[in-house]
Amino acid sequence: MIFGLNKNRTCLDGKAGDALPVVAIVAATLFWGGSFSAMRVSVQALGPWSVMWFRMIVALLLLVPFAGRLWPSAYRPGDWKLLLPMALFQPCLYFFFESNALQFTTSSQAGVIAAAVPLMVAFAAWLSLSETISKGALLGMGISIAGVAGLTLLQGSGSGAQHPLLGNSLEMLAMASAAVSMVLVKRLSARYNPWTLTGPQTLAGAVFFLPGAPGLFGSLDAWTPQVIVSMLFLGTFVTLGAFGLYNWGMSRLTASRASVFINLVPVFAVAFGWTLLGEALNPLQCLAAAAVIAGVWLGQHRARHAPAPAAAPAGLGVHRRL
Repeated sequence: MIFGLNKNRTCLDGKAGDALPVVAIVAATLFWGGSFSAMRVSVQALGPWSVMWFRMIVALLLLVPFAGRLWPSAYRPGDWKLLLPMALFQPCLYFFFESNALQFTTSSQAGVIAAAVPLMVAFAAWLSLSETISKGALLGMGISIAGVAGLTLLQGSGSGAQHPLLGNSLEMLAMASAAVSMVLVKRLSARYNPWTLTGPQTLAGAVFFLPGAPGLFGSLDAWTPQVIVSMLFLGTFVTLGAFGLYNWGMSRLTASRASVFINLVPVFAVAFGWTLLGEALNPLQCLAAAAVIAGVWLGQHRARHAPAPAAAPAGLGVHRRL
């Protein structure tokens, strides 16, 4: 469940070896985009707590065979002060807010809001790590926030969103939680392998969402074929698969180049929502969605072309459900 930078990564820009890392990252964004539709189907049938506990347990079972390799041998006294909030913000608070958000808003709108994560990370790093943030990034953030407001206020009838203001607000809180966790992962990834951080995060998520376990067996009628496929997709391909693919691709491309592909997530989310759930954005909401993506692109484009600070960190470790 972690995006991360391998500190021994090799930049393969301009070489034939770029193809597989790019394919891996695009596949990861495809899984993340599909996760919004799968989550919406699942939480409507089983409830957010039950769905999230199932996802965490599946991920934990997949990690058990590798437990010996994931042990944090580089632990330093006091690291718990970073590890604890990292796990609290993600997966606990992140998935708490997002799974509840998808009860009130559509997967398409939630997917578009997720595009604002890179700018939130930049802002959080500016506040906590004294990293520079360009005026273009601030402008892009403002445009994205305005676009999110437009998605909510321009909601038409028959869209499937029961309470878009509440749902989109919860999704924004989920993205803010993810951003805080990303900054903490960034600091820890200097000496921890990204997959080493996955273990405590997954364990924390399984404990946090434990109250949802009984709900999985409350009504067998809820386990329709669509729900079963959605749950298995979330537990296997999204919770661990997508993050593993992104990790591998990120380790072989520059961070700025790899991060560009995150903008595909809302595109895939809208496509899956329209194809699988019959969701649609009205014309004004399409303009608002375009504003969100344009704001993210503007912020990232300006950031990539801004002068680098003299003592820039080695890389960004990013964590998503996505």
